[in-house]
Amino acid sequence: MNIKENISLKPYNTFGIDVLAKHFVAVSNLDELKEVLALNAYPNKLILGGGSNMLLTKNQEALVIHVNLKGISIISEDNNTVTVKANAGENWHEFVLWCLKHNFGGIENLSLIPGNVGTAPIQNIGAYGVELKDTFVSCEGLSLETKKIKSFSKTDCDFGYRNSIFKQEEKGKYVITSVTFKLTKKDHKLNIAYGSITSQLDLMHITHPTIQDVSKAVIAIRESKLPNPNEIGNSGSFFKNPVVSKADYHALVENFKDIPSYTIADDEIKIPAGWLIEKAGFKGKRFGDYGVHKKQALVLVNYGNAKGSDILNLSKLIQKTIKRLFGISIEAEVNIL
Repeated sequence: MNIKENISLKPYNTFGIDVLAKHFVAVSNLDELKEVLALNAYPNKLILGGGSNMLLTKNQEALVIHVNLKGISIISEDNNTVTVKANAGENWHEFVLWCLKHNFGGIENLSLIPGNVGTAPIQNIGAYGVELKDTFVSCEGLSLETKKIKSFSKTDCDFGYRNSIFKQEEKGKYVITSVTFKLTKKDHKLNIAYGSITSQLDLMHITHPTIQDVSKAVIAIRESKLPNPNEIGNSGSFFKNPVVSKADYHALVENFKDIPSYTIADDEIKIPAGWLIEKAGFKGKRFGDYGVHKKQALVLVNYGNAKGSDILNLSKLIQKTIKRLFGISIEAEVNIL
């Protein structure tokens, strides 16, 4: 175990924010993770996975622990389904591609989502009509207090829209070490009605799509709308789509006839935050080295050497403006550190 000092975290966060970790260590197995968590010399610790869902606003005084646990394995299978376990340090998109290579279906709509497997359950990642919870079986987490492994079922995780127990009562108490999924081996149930997947498949001249085709369509759509973090620093969607009551929605329609919406429950309607931000005039707006992406208003970007505080202040300005114009509060999806 090699604890380093004054390490730049720029390569470890997709926003590309250049802040320093006073102490930094990468761990590649459970024993190393347990060992470093037990170090009393470093009472404050920050767990870092793929760095895709965070905004670093200052140098980190805590010991930054980069979880780099690798490995994918088949736990069980029958004629129709397969149970697959992936360790926390596996890149999410690479895991999706691994499943597609083996013709395992269920997560193809989640292609190209940045980050690692271990952080995926924390916010119940989702895209194009599919959420992680749809194929989730369980995950294992190492308790920071007891240094013991605990298994969490789907019920335990209490998944919600971009939410889970790991963002609520168990926040900061566990390091997720592995995630187990149940996927299909045949007769895959394709979800292509959401968004523009069907249109993209038509453009690709595909009439009888496979799970691999759906993945390719999702990748094409995401690449056309979202900036590559390797080229422009970003964390994907910065804000959650707000959910309002039917009464509030009908009041909005009176003033904004073209407002898009998705009914998710009897009295719950989801409004695209990107539409609100674009309507407020922020889409494509640039403030020096940071701004709002020109193709997707949900994405805040670092064009080069922006500070985390710059992007945080921009997000607060957007939230304040949306509240003033529409009476809607939008929440940040990323973790602010």
